Amino acid sequence: MKIAFFADSYRPYTSGVVISLETFKKELTALGHNIHLFVPSYPNYRDKEESIFRFKSIPAPTNPDFTIALPLSRRAKSLVHCWKPDIIHVHSPFMLGQLGAHYAQQLGIPLIFTFHTLYEEYVHYFPLAPKITKKTTRFFCRNFCNKCDLIIVPTAEIGNYLKGLGVTVPVKKVPTGLNMDDFTIIKANGSWLRKSYNLAAKEKVLLFVGRLGQEKNLPFLLQVYKEVQEEFPATRLVLVGGGPEEKNLKYLAKQLGIASKLVFTGALPKEKVIECYYSADLFVFASVTETQGLVLPEAKAAGLPIIALSAYGVKEMVTDGEDGFLITPKLNRERETIAEFAAKIKLVLGQDELRNKLCKQAKINAAQYSIRNCALSLEEGYKLAQQIKEAQGHKGT
Repeated sequence: MKIAFFADSYRPYTSGVVISLETFKKELTALGHNIHLFVPSYPNYRDKEESIFRFKSIPAPTNPDFTIALPLSRRAKSLVHCWKPDIIHVHSPFMLGQLGAHYAQQLGIPLIFTFHTLYEEYVHYFPLAPKITKKTTRFFCRNFCNKCDLIIVPTAEIGNYLKGLGVTVPVKKVPTGLNMDDFTIIKANGSWLRKSYNLAAKEKVLLFVGRLGQEKNLPFLLQVYKEVQEEFPATRLVLVGGGPEEKNLKYLAKQLGIASKLVFTGALPKEKVIECYYSADLFVFASVTETQGLVLPEAKAAGLPIIALSAYGVKEMVTDGEDGFLITPKLNRERETIAEFAAKIKLVLGQDELRNKLCKQAKINAAQYSIRNCALSLEEGYKLAQQIKEAQGHKGT
């Protein structure tokens, strides 16, 4: 099949959506499909890969690392119409997602949308009238979904969320998979993080990997770490990733008196991120806005137990008591939630036998996220969308 991906972000920007695009493009190509990407351009960035079209873009006013594509291009239209894709798969309901939907309608081909993001939880990037913005975002997402032939969701929980919004088109669960070979190749050097940032051998490492944005709930995590550090002073919290909240987080760390115990690595290449997983003792995750949280199965693939807040897609990524622990947020009682989260970290740090048991099961559970299995499932989704489109055509005749 010839499949056109339309997305509002791609390399050099780093996010779960970008990783999903890269991962599926590579594996679908290996399965014999022809993938072409339509994505924004970024200043001073040149592609090494083929089959990619870059739209002219402008910097996002609230996030300087992100660019907003200008979906006006005669060349793009000509390319799409001459290439004649079998499927258009959009990864955003906004700028380029709307353009991809327009082309799908013009060509009379199936339109598939992967719901990567709980968009209503990102309204802090649009600070005016947040309640109205949330309501408008839900309405917009529901209407866009219902124009598609099939919706892909990374977890069943997100499928239920969309049905609750009023989405009526078919929904298929397809997680973003992992290339397990990446973890078996790199795992030999589990000391890279400690050597690179001068961490003592006796220090336990709590690891977070992700974008340093408001949606990741990192001030909560710093307060949790403060409680842990008081009882387990020989611990370090390592934050892998960059983002707009880094300066604020460093300021908060100073206020909490834990600045000297934190490590901010900034953005790292994939192989170094995997090294970080293998160098850590425990993965900690406080986001409540994830549709999947790709870093969670990554952590498990490295045999790293997880302590996380129980929310949306995270619930399906961590099996409570088996490969980690989930803490249910207590409404209007954040101090209690912080204390419970910290208590689980202390429990695992204080019991080597328990941690070893969680580590072993984490590796076993990660195997279900093999990229080949996930790509085959997505391929089934494409065939299903073609059948749906064909049935709609018969109804119209």
